[in-house]
Amino acid sequence: GLLDAQSRTVNTDMMLAAARALADVVAEDELNANYIIPSVFNPKATEAVAAAVKRAALTLRQGE
Repeated sequence: GLLDAQSRTVNTDMMLAAARALADVVAEDELNANYIIPSVFNPKATEAVAAAVKRAALTLRQGE
């Protein structure tokens, strides 16, 4: 997401966007003590995080 947005910085909003996107990949019926974070190999996780970070980075750029 950072590369797609051509961002040169990382801020708290981008990190929070990544965390929220990652958490949203796990459905409520999948949550349990052993599964709270999806695998890094989960394609839905990588796509969701990249898109969320890109949106946050572009939002930052527009506010400059």
